[in-house]
Amino acid sequence: MSDMLSVVIPTFNEGGNIENLVKQTDEALKGINYEIIFVDDSRDNTPDIIREVSKKYPSVKLYHRENKSGLATAVLDGFRIAKGDYIACMDADLQHPPIVLKYMYKAIVVGGADVCVPSRFIPGGSDGGLNAYRKFVSGTARKIGQVILPCLKKFTDPTSGLFMFRREVIDNVELKPIGWKIMIEVLAMGNYSKVIEIPYKFHQRTEGESKLSGKVTLEYIKQLFELKKRYNKSNRFKVKIWSYDKMIS
Repeated sequence: MSDMLSVVIPTFNEGGNIENLVKQTDEALKGINYEIIFVDDSRDNTPDIIREVSKKYPSVKLYHRENKSGLATAVLDGFRIAKGDYIACMDADLQHPPIVLKYMYKAIVVGGADVCVPSRFIPGGSDGGLNAYRKFVSGTARKIGQVILPCLKKFTDPTSGLFMFRREVIDNVELKPIGWKIMIEVLAMGNYSKVIEIPYKFHQRTEGESKLSGKVTLEYIKQLFELKKRYNKSNRFKVKIWSYDKMIS
């Protein structure tokens, strides 16, 4: 059996996206041994939809949490459940196109990266035509993170939440994220030496509702200051950028 990839996807009332998301992920990962772990906090019929989809796609697994919520703890639960040698994290709303999983996997398995971070801000990438307000919020959050946490300065897109890494990156690492930015927690606390960034095109949501709020923003700021006290200052790493042509070749 080849090495396994675990794709961790937190869900909260995302039923309208599940079938298409799984179909696209399955197509993207043809020939790769993978599992999809939905960590679900929904209060609607999303768990029922996931169970139904899993009948067609046996690689789909559901972990439904009762009386528990929060993206950060959901992703951590997914990491604990994951059986893969490599772990990816992505959103359920299809703003992260599943085809990118194929190229992240290539960057790690073929390119030898410990971590792969897709970026909207390198040649070949795109923010999907975000409106001026979303561009401002996203850009400001990114800059604040890079000012408070020096390790983020090497990354062009450290706040998107779409990434993949070797399991060893978080072995024996205490992760205590607050709010939504789980990727920042892994980048700040993990043990890794080689990062590859690849371009990706962010997609606009077509189903469900955005979870962005003032509370999310405040939790992000709190997380940054907490991480500043405890991030892995001894970790040394290099970031390499793959062109679009290299990525798809």
